[in-house]
Amino acid sequence: MQKITTFLTFKDQAEDALKFYTSVFRNAKAGDIQRYGDGAPVPKGCFMTGSFEIAGQTFFVLNAGTDFGFAPGMSLFVDCPTQDEVDELWDRLSEGGSVQACGWLTDKFGVSWQIVPSVMSKVLADKDPAKVNRVMQAMMQMIKLDGNKLQQVYEAA
Repeated sequence: MQKITTFLTFKDQAEDALKFYTSVFRNAKAGDIQRYGDGAPVPKGCFMTGSFEIAGQTFFVLNAGTDFGFAPGMSLFVDCPTQDEVDELWDRLSEGGSVQACGWLTDKFGVSWQIVPSVMSKVLADKDPAKVNRVMQAMMQMIKLDGNKLQQVYEAA
């Protein structure tokens, strides 16, 4: 079976990103790391590439020496079962970065994330357009998403 893996390219912060992401997420683990050898465009021993895993999803990171940058049109979506997890990930990932509306943030490395309470998939799938509209309107007013408030809006008469 074919597998698609997220590959993040950094100018020179890949090792820092790998360490940061594995410290933020529970049950995350670092994988193999390769360092540049002789004849590379950077000093021998500098971090070249590595892998890490979050919730069973593998990611690769590379120091390319060139800043390709990241765009918010490509984000990492995190489905959080509890508001505590939303709060914790939001605080950790947004530190040194920036926040946007509707649960989006950009971390200190420029990577875009969506930190979303699990209740969103349930309430947005409802067949009642009035309920979905209420939830959407409430969500549009939020920066960090509050699953408890969204659930209350969903259940309101």
